[in-house]
Amino acid sequence: MSQTKNSKLYWKKNIRYLLILLTLWFSVSFGAGIILKDVLDTVHIGGFPLGFWFAQQGSIYVFVVLIFVYVRWMNKLDAQYGFDED
Repeated sequence: MSQTKNSKLYWKKNIRYLLILLTLWFSVSFGAGIILKDVLDTVHIGGFPLGFWFAQQGSIYVFVVLIFVYVRWMNKLDAQYGFDED
């Protein structure tokens, strides 16, 4: 496989990973924090409504987890296409 074609496939997968992770983050931050707030407010955690928790902390925690998922996926992708530093 040529280096140019290899690079294009690499970036195509990279963009797909980004879109998947950003969609998940948007769903959690916008969906759970704003759209589903009233439904989630029926559940309380530590005396606070779950909708409030997602709006304040939940989306941040999900974002941090998604960063680690992205790093793991990219390390595998780098190794698959020969762009790793090892």
